[in-house]
Amino acid sequence: MIQTNEINYLEKMIKKNHPVEANQSFASNPGSLLQKPMESESGTLTSRNPSQFFLNLSRNLLLAYQSFGVVYGDLSTSPLYVYRSIFVGNLPDYQTPDVIFGAFSLIFWTLTLIPLLKYVFIVLSADDSGEGGTIALYSLLCRHAKFSLLPNQQAADEELSSYKYGPSQPQSPSSSPLKRFLEKHKKLRTSLLIVVLLGASMVIGDGVITPAISVMSAVSGLQVEGVGLELTHGVVLLLACVILIGLFALQHTGTQRVAIVFAPIVILWLISICGIGLYNIITWNSKIIYALSPHYIITFFRETGSAGWLSLGGVLLSVTGTEAMFADLGHFTAFSIRLAFAAVVYPCLVIQYMGQAAYLSKNITSIPNSFYKSIPEPVFWPVFVIATLASVVGSQAIISATFSIVKQCHALGCFPRVKIVHTSKHMFGQIYIPEINWILMVLTLLIAVGFQDTTLVGNAYGLACMTVMFITTFLMALVITFVWQKNLAYAAIFLVFWFIEGIYLSAAVMKVPQGGWVSLLLAFVFMVIMYVWHYGTRKKYNHDLHNKVSLKWLLGLGPSLGIVRVPGIGLIYSELATGVPSIFSHFVTNLPAFHNVLVFVCVKHVPVPFVLPEERFLIGRICPRPYRMYRCIVRYGYKDIQRDDGNFENQLIQSIAEFIQMEAVEPQLSSSENTSFDGRMAVISTRSNATLTVSEHVDSTVQSSKSLMLQRLRSEYDDENPQLRRRQVRFQLVSSVPAIDGAVREELLQLLSAKEAGVAYIMGHSYVKARRSSSYLKKLVIDIGYSFLRKNCRGPAVALHIPHISLIEVGMIYYV
Repeated sequence: MIQTNEINYLEKMIKKNHPVEANQSFASNPGSLLQKPMESESGTLTSRNPSQFFLNLSRNLLLAYQSFGVVYGDLSTSPLYVYRSIFVGNLPDYQTPDVIFGAFSLIFWTLTLIPLLKYVFIVLSADDSGEGGTIALYSLLCRHAKFSLLPNQQAADEELSSYKYGPSQPQSPSSSPLKRFLEKHKKLRTSLLIVVLLGASMVIGDGVITPAISVMSAVSGLQVEGVGLELTHGVVLLLACVILIGLFALQHTGTQRVAIVFAPIVILWLISICGIGLYNIITWNSKIIYALSPHYIITFFRETGSAGWLSLGGVLLSVTGTEAMFADLGHFTAFSIRLAFAAVVYPCLVIQYMGQAAYLSKNITSIPNSFYKSIPEPVFWPVFVIATLASVVGSQAIISATFSIVKQCHALGCFPRVKIVHTSKHMFGQIYIPEINWILMVLTLLIAVGFQDTTLVGNAYGLACMTVMFITTFLMALVITFVWQKNLAYAAIFLVFWFIEGIYLSAAVMKVPQGGWVSLLLAFVFMVIMYVWHYGTRKKYNHDLHNKVSLKWLLGLGPSLGIVRVPGIGLIYSELATGVPSIFSHFVTNLPAFHNVLVFVCVKHVPVPFVLPEERFLIGRICPRPYRMYRCIVRYGYKDIQRDDGNFENQLIQSIAEFIQMEAVEPQLSSSENTSFDGRMAVISTRSNATLTVSEHVDSTVQSSKSLMLQRLRSEYDDENPQLRRRQVRFQLVSSVPAIDGAVREELLQLLSAKEAGVAYIMGHSYVKARRSSSYLKKLVIDIGYSFLRKNCRGPAVALHIPHISLIEVGMIYYV
């Protein structure tokens, strides 16, 4: 992992060479300094001067070193159980030297075709502003085609600096009809979403299975006859459960505290297995090198027939963890991951598998414990300790990836709101989700205790991993066509990998009765949860969209809205990016009083990984100026962090003030020229604001305009919740600003006066129910499934970091 002193050093070096870009990128993402070196489209380093070249090279070497502890922990521990999974239960009658040679040849070519050729040379090039994974591919597709099911896209979103992908190219003629066909049919877009959710669910299932099989395989060395302690199976299982509980119990501390030892452990592990492999090749059977020829694969299937096809479910375990190279791309660079795999991981794994095969060709009876049996006795215990530590590192990596995929799914509206804890102030993206962590721990322990056999767990593991790879290949074919805008022939060539993976997947599916059903069950449960949440969210949004308040009705009420306008600012939260939500009319009907300044706030996630702070706020006006009604759209990417820094109100006031000033000098922003009186939105950067000065006050009693009762309540609330204490800020108009139009000055003064009077947060406390005429399935999904998830997930006010003391909730019933 990237340490604080390394970030500070690289930040200084980059600022020295590129001060402007460094300041902008580091403000939005501290990890972005280390994410993308100067790379050409082909992924090779380019430089304008020698110093820049060596800076990029040193940065990539550093990232390549760190990637061992994050990306390759899972992939590098596969030799613990691959040969056992291939032969035990699959090839009991074909355990001969020729078959072992064929098994190694299959492993070698699988490692060469899938991780090396597919991922390293092709898939790693399909990053989304440096981010990878299934969600990143779906995000790219949604930006280049209308595949998203939530109709909240805006033209202004396409102006984001991270929205565009690569150089603009004319649309490929061959892909245009296919693109229009997919956009036209909602069922196809829904099917695409289900495929993406299936991939995300399999990754979460992988987070359950990987710790179980890795730790169980590592500690199994304690029961090997002749070299281990020869403990009973029950004692070894108990030890594995203790290690798993400890692993999940330490997740809340974050990975940074132990990250310094992750990379050395995996590197030491790779060196160890490489050395053991070389020893076994030289000692037992140097002719194993001939098995690099694919001729031995033909011999393998000629001798084993259908049993050999079923054993492919064990062969594919040699590439489990490969998806991490793409999923964890956001923490590193494509060049660093390619360098680490091609230069170290790939040759070490090939030599280790070759060495195991050489040993087994002369010791057939050692297949059930092939790895530990092949270790020379003098180094058995050091290797055992390293193997156990490496399995923990591999498990840690997939657990962290599971947290990330849950957060990304939530950002896309496909997962219920959960508590997200940021475990590092310096490392961007290190998160911890308590609910998911404990669910993973319980499920992992159930699998370990329920199966007690790594072969059965391996069947589930292989099915989950190969399904994710299969889906990635499918999405990559769409990216090649719609994003890279290549001819369909290129996508068809890439689908050769789909055919290869399909063969492996078919063998894994045949193992469903022997443990594979666990992956399907886990994926089904998580996919149902995600789809039900997305379906309910979409129905609720559509209800808001079709029941918006008419602007003509508002204009007819006049600037006072026919009610009493009280001092203060009212922030009305809604998921609508346009129009006035029905919650507003419902509130006015039941409480005939509202604040002097009204701001309709929409927090939305756009299909990009990150949104720069200077592009986050989109400000507009609703109704003419005397109404004092504004709209604010706060945009986040699917990997952005919504921090509870207590500064949101201040940034919002500054943004509105700058919009008011911009509107005076840019008439095209004025809503008075728009017949709908719902004016254009403007991107506001609070950094360049020179209209207001800010002064901080520790004591909230300086705000004399607030009532003594409200002051007392806020003081008591701050005393009870010191961790939520917010900065007290007072704004003032800059006296040195050139002459401002009288109407603009009056509006600014009213805005500041309203801020001094206080800010109230108004949200809808909604109940979503299916209509009486709805089908039984829809009633089951909405009334039971979606309602259960809403009641048992975090409330929207908590997720948006809204202070409870200032919250006003309006009850609403949605019949969808």
